[in-house]
Amino acid sequence: MNRDIVNSATWRKSSRSLNGNAECVEVALTPHAVGVRDSKDPSGPALVVSTSGWLAFINGVKCEALQP
Repeated sequence: MNRDIVNSATWRKSSRSLNGNAECVEVALTPHAVGVRDSKDPSGPALVVSTSGWLAFINGVKCEALQP
């Protein structure tokens, strides 16, 4: 995901973001990659991972949340 794609991507915040504050991360989904950035600094750096890497991360978080 190059800078042009990052800039033109549609970024989303979690629906659980506290009162719509900007204090969370935003995610942009593209066909081949996922961007993650700090919503307080939208023009700052973005972490870019492969779609498969993102899915592995999400599945890991879900499994961890189910642990007692």
